[in-house]
Amino acid sequence: MKKIFSALILALCSTVSSADELPSSAPLFAATLNDLDDKPVALERYKGKPLVVNFWARWCGPCRAEIPELIKFRAAHKGKIEILGIGIEDKAEPAKEFAKAYEMDYPVFVAKDKGIPLMQALANTKGGLPYTLFIDRRGQVVKVKLGQIRQADLNGMAEALLKP
Repeated sequence: MKKIFSALILALCSTVSSADELPSSAPLFAATLNDLDDKPVALERYKGKPLVVNFWARWCGPCRAEIPELIKFRAAHKGKIEILGIGIEDKAEPAKEFAKAYEMDYPVFVAKDKGIPLMQALANTKGGLPYTLFIDRRGQVVKVKLGQIRQADLNGMAEALLKP
């Protein structure tokens, strides 16, 4: 079953780069999700900051594989670019244990029943994971990627995210 799912994820992987196809970040900034202590957080608090917003799930192999890349990228751009992890999870406690085990040192949220609709509102109509949005300080989505993020993807977007 895992092999079939992995093949499906690979088949869904794509990068959207045409400006006409990029979604508005409005649904993200309008959302309120729970943090790992199960407390609600309005994501509008991150508006105005360059962001890498990564949707993930504990059961998703490519999601697990990209977490060290996200941690490394955040460390290299500490204070300049923020990573937000949005877990497609129902409960905070298992997500909190997962985040601790993977040493996720960036803000992590539990989407509960809002996860799939939020991803779909952000142009991930297939609901595939992992799904990552790159949002500049003006709140514009400059790129999205369905599939595993690699260091080259992250490094290639740093300049676009940091533009004034």
